[in-house]
Amino acid sequence: MKVDDRPTTLHSLFYWAQRSPDMVYMNQPYPDGSVEETTWKQAADQVLRMAAHLRSLELPEKSCIAILGKNSDHWIMADLAIWAAGHVSVPLYPTLNGDTAAYVLEHSEAKLMMLGKLDGTADGWNDIRNHIPEDLPIISLPMSPRRDTEQWKDIVARTEPLAEPHLPSPDELATLVYTSGSTGRPKGVMHSFGTMISVAEGLKEIFPVDQNDRMLSYLPLAHVAERAAVQTSSLYFGFPLYFANSLDTFQEDLQRARPTLFFSVPRLWMKFYLAICDKLPPKKQKVLFRIPLLNRVVKRKILKQLGLDHVRAALTGAAPLAPEIIHWYRNIGLELLEVYGMSENFGYSHANRPGDAKVGTVGVPNPGVEHRVTDEGELQVKSPGQMLGFYKNDEKTKEEITEDGFLKTGDMAEVDANGYTRITGRVKDLFKTAKGKYVVPVPIEGRFTHPKVEVVCVAGANQPQPCALITLSEEAQAELQKGGDRATIEKELAEELDRVNSEVEDHEKLAFAVIVKEPWTMENGMLTPTMKIKRNVIEDHYAERLPQWYDQKKKVIWED
Repeated sequence: MKVDDRPTTLHSLFYWAQRSPDMVYMNQPYPDGSVEETTWKQAADQVLRMAAHLRSLELPEKSCIAILGKNSDHWIMADLAIWAAGHVSVPLYPTLNGDTAAYVLEHSEAKLMMLGKLDGTADGWNDIRNHIPEDLPIISLPMSPRRDTEQWKDIVARTEPLAEPHLPSPDELATLVYTSGSTGRPKGVMHSFGTMISVAEGLKEIFPVDQNDRMLSYLPLAHVAERAAVQTSSLYFGFPLYFANSLDTFQEDLQRARPTLFFSVPRLWMKFYLAICDKLPPKKQKVLFRIPLLNRVVKRKILKQLGLDHVRAALTGAAPLAPEIIHWYRNIGLELLEVYGMSENFGYSHANRPGDAKVGTVGVPNPGVEHRVTDEGELQVKSPGQMLGFYKNDEKTKEEITEDGFLKTGDMAEVDANGYTRITGRVKDLFKTAKGKYVVPVPIEGRFTHPKVEVVCVAGANQPQPCALITLSEEAQAELQKGGDRATIEKELAEELDRVNSEVEDHEKLAFAVIVKEPWTMENGMLTPTMKIKRNVIEDHYAERLPQWYDQKKKVIWED
């Protein structure tokens, strides 16, 4: 079998296995501290052996096969083996609750599950395990919580490689990506091999990427952002991938990977920023940054401490990040670029270009992408990465794609004369105050940049004025637990509230800020797997308390 081109990610695997067989493709750390390296040749060999086993099961043609687990080298090999056997992969978020996992397995009619890295601590395994159908066959990848199933390593050891793997055409169905579902049941987004590879093909026109690059994979591979920016790109361009071991070892994993390209979400960019500010307060930074000799040394040291000193292009997406934070990163020498995309177009939509970014926007349309803003202010996009439709839901497909082929994004946007696009909020997030004025919460939330504020949700539908629900940063919470003074935090947040209110319209001014007790996490359903707030869940959770808080007429309120 000779593969001369890369029309799909599966072709890409065999392409590099032939051209760079002994180059290390994946670096996988294990809980015991060991690290396993897998070359392109070894990866292709394991994929072909597992594909041969899957073929031997004689599943119906184009069967859906689920993948459940945190990111790992075998997660990617499982995805590729499913395709090489001629089937369709269905990734599940490791943080799903059991009920949603059961729904995805049933809706996709999954015939088998590849069960990967899970331990029940920072994932949903303890709940999911009780919702897996008893008759669903399971193959356990390394680091799987199940030992009573077929094991990947045993299968690979006893099975000969598949001589003639299925090499798909670009228009074939490759995967079902179930949306993270900030509202209602997740929808199964159907992507072809062609829509998936369009990301890499377009990327090469924006960023010069080659085999010398490196990336760290740690955001959920079940989401299109990681699958597009990291998995697809590494396969297409042939560069090495590193995986994170755990949250506790994240900094070590970054130092080991020394990524040249780095993709993250706003929540983590904020966490990095807050961690640095905790060690080097902003006032001190300003002083040091003004001293010519120290300026570069301090900035280099900050980037090295973050493990980002080799990064030449860093991306942020999935939600807005305050312009002040982006400027801070760019000021210390990290070219942080905002990008934009959706599950429905495999993340291939808009991006800021290196050396040509406009902070506060998601950049201009990617090569091959068309966009327009409707009279109602909604952004509509036509992309080479656009889905085939929603699985088993033609009605919803027709609802979300216009007759002339544009995807209704549900995002409100403004486009300037040069095509730079600014996302101003979600159409569904708009709410009216009791005075009949519309409030767009996202831009107001983005104005909170205080180091002690982790996440903000602006609420207040049908109230005289909006308000802010706030979770404190881990550092601020730790400070309080050690006996820190509430009054100091209260004073600082009251000043932050005044500053935010001075920058918004009268009807957008926040009546108060509530410091909530419970952190918002993926596990308690307050955040999506890409760490965006589930606004409706948060609003419902605090709805009964809101009238009491308005009655208090205080600027900063602590939830009892």
